[in-house]
Amino acid sequence: MTSWVGRTAVEIAAAVREKQVTPREVVAEHLARIERLDGRIGAFRVVRAQAALAEADEVAARADLAELPLAGVPVAVKDNLAVRGESTRVGSAATPDLPADADHVTVARLRAAGAVVVGLTNVPELCVFGTTEGVHGTARNPWDTSRTAGGSSGGSAAAVAAGMVPIALGNDGMGSLRIPAANCGLVTIKPGHGVVPAGIGDGDWFGMSENGPLATTVEDARLMLAILADADTGTDAADTVRSAERGALKIAVSVRSPLAGVTVSGPYTGAAREAAGVLVRAGHHVERAEPPYPLSLSITSLAHWTAGTAVDAAPLDPRLLTRRTRVHAAIGRRFLNGVRDGSAREELRRRLEPFFAEYDVLLTPALARRSPKSVAWHERGWLRNVLANTNYSPLTPPWNLTGWPAMAVPFGTLPSGAPTAVQLVGRPGSEDELLRLAGQLEELRPWRRTAPLD
Repeated sequence: MTSWVGRTAVEIAAAVREKQVTPREVVAEHLARIERLDGRIGAFRVVRAQAALAEADEVAARADLAELPLAGVPVAVKDNLAVRGESTRVGSAATPDLPADADHVTVARLRAAGAVVVGLTNVPELCVFGTTEGVHGTARNPWDTSRTAGGSSGGSAAAVAAGMVPIALGNDGMGSLRIPAANCGLVTIKPGHGVVPAGIGDGDWFGMSENGPLATTVEDARLMLAILADADTGTDAADTVRSAERGALKIAVSVRSPLAGVTVSGPYTGAAREAAGVLVRAGHHVERAEPPYPLSLSITSLAHWTAGTAVDAAPLDPRLLTRRTRVHAAIGRRFLNGVRDGSAREELRRRLEPFFAEYDVLLTPALARRSPKSVAWHERGWLRNVLANTNYSPLTPPWNLTGWPAMAVPFGTLPSGAPTAVQLVGRPGSEDELLRLAGQLEELRPWRRTAPLD
């Protein structure tokens, strides 16, 4: 009997379109894996077992089945995006437990492409932190369950890395796709501003938050991005979001943290340097170069991070929020006026634009060190949370502030065998270019798709 767990979204959809397998069979097999493993992993807040099976049958009955790019593919959705008929709790006891009337536009696009939503995944409260735990559950890293999957799309990343779904939907306001992807050995891309509809909370954290894919392969990430962006995918994944065939790129490599006082550990600097060597052998021009990060970047990042939380927390009962979230929002209220005018972000863009006029792509470590232990971080103090987050994930926030595309790509391993990762950053409109580079890294240094849980 053929197993569809561990297959890519592209492989599953092709088999469903060719009627080698039914959507119900694919979804049922993944639901069985969720039932068997999620007690250890904690990826899901809600599993839609009966609804997903019924929706799989609806996909099978569609007249356009043979044209669906995600025909019968199980997908998980981050619990800050509306799924029709389900509540959207955003990791909090303060949010209403009321069913959504309609799907978020990104969920609707995935469903229109033939995907089946099997569940909503755990997030930290209001998607604030880079660890995923709280009143609704704890998402652990399938490669090392003693450690957090990361955040805030931690549940979505854990679900994919554990083989419970081949792809998942998440979003990224200060690294919330790239951080858990890097922890869990996945491919993700935070698209540039405006490529994919956002609609995340109240104001998308001042336009910094973007929806995007979590996948085990570049091909799946490329296909899912095309669907989220409402691009013309067709049914042949080889035709999706195909990057223009360009020659050698000029790539800058930096292993320095953009935040003063934060260092990057050896496994992650080593991964970036080794990836640079692979890209040299692929024919690209690669050299060491440091982006001109301003010393004020730490304050700018903190101001936007906390102010976004202040906006999201404003309509909620503060008595039902955890202490770390209340403090985060209270600090953010002091920054609101300065953040809203956008001047700090515009100044950062102006400062970095000459660098990206000289270089096509920036290659960095994705993280500074391995993810923190999986403990009840939501019960710990605000400063302890902020320091833990900042010390392991300082490399992602600048690209939310600029609104430019950035990827996390698996590359290398820690001594424990868990994956390390690199980050690829490009100028506006370079999503295809980043995907092409990631594809070269994948081809030249293949990575294991899912964690060894069986």
